Amino acid sequence: MNYTFTEEDFDVFTHDTLEKTMSELKKHARVKLENLGEYFSDYLTEMTDDTHFTHVAQHARRKVNPPIDSWVAFSTNKRGYKMLPHFQIGLFKDHAFCQYGIIYEAPSKEYMADRLINQVDDILNLGDGYFITKNHMKPEKMFIKDLKEDDVKKAIERLKTVKSGELMIGKFYDKNDPVLTSDETFLEELKNVFNTLHTFYVEEESV
Repeated sequence: MNYTFTEEDFDVFTHDTLEKTMSELKKHARVKLENLGEYFSDYLTEMTDDTHFTHVAQHARRKVNPPIDSWVAFSTNKRGYKMLPHFQIGLFKDHAFCQYGIIYEAPSKEYMADRLINQVDDILNLGDGYFITKNHMKPEKMFIKDLKEDDVKKAIERLKTVKSGELMIGKFYDKNDPVLTSDETFLEELKNVFNTLHTFYVEEESV
């Protein structure tokens, strides 16, 4: 399969050394991430009316510890994505994800928090499998079905007031999820998720 993550892709993150992990990543999961980037950059550009560029994680700064996940990000800046709200598709060793949000390096966190605080009901009404996370580098998710209104408001407040605060909203896929059985199924699912996450999209001119 050219786009859908398989056992080989998830197994990339089960190795103990940086050298082995990076070797397997380049042979397996990164190829899929590059393909997904090429496929969805035009899709997101059309959906948002803002030109989106693809950024596949390179993990170039790592010298000892292997990465525990990898991703392709989509942003409106050709040079990078961390400084902006952005979309991501990625995977850890036991799950894949598709998400949108903002991380701690972005200067527009306060603006996005002010937007999101008025969309708490939209977040709480997301369907099964949807989550928020306050740290994009960790695999743990806060599933919407387990959250109350106050939980979401506190997460948004943290995004606004804590220097390291961040917030991503997305959908989780266990590595054995039936969605991951064919390229056609996975691509259609991702389109649906992007359409849902578009509710929270911040236009380029606003940031």
